[in-house]
Amino acid sequence: MLKQKILINIKNGLHIRPAAKLVKESKKFKSEIIIEHNNHIVNAKSLFKLQTLGIIQGDEINIFIKGKDEKYALKNLLNIIKKIK
Repeated sequence: MLKQKILINIKNGLHIRPAAKLVKESKKFKSEIIIEHNNHIVNAKSLFKLQTLGIIQGDEINIFIKGKDEKYALKNLLNIIKKIK
């Protein structure tokens, strides 16, 4: 299992469009992908659940990834988050 702490620098946080991009990318992988924010844990492959976290700019999240493609999944998800404006 891989774990990565990430600072969200997206102007309006993980509102619907950036969250949808993250979910779309997460669904490409077989690994289980979990996001934790303020002691709440959700499946990164669910847009609805991701939106319930209320992640805003400046928040830190933890991403947990477990599975055969976990290294590749983590690399891609980090790139997606960095590219979202």
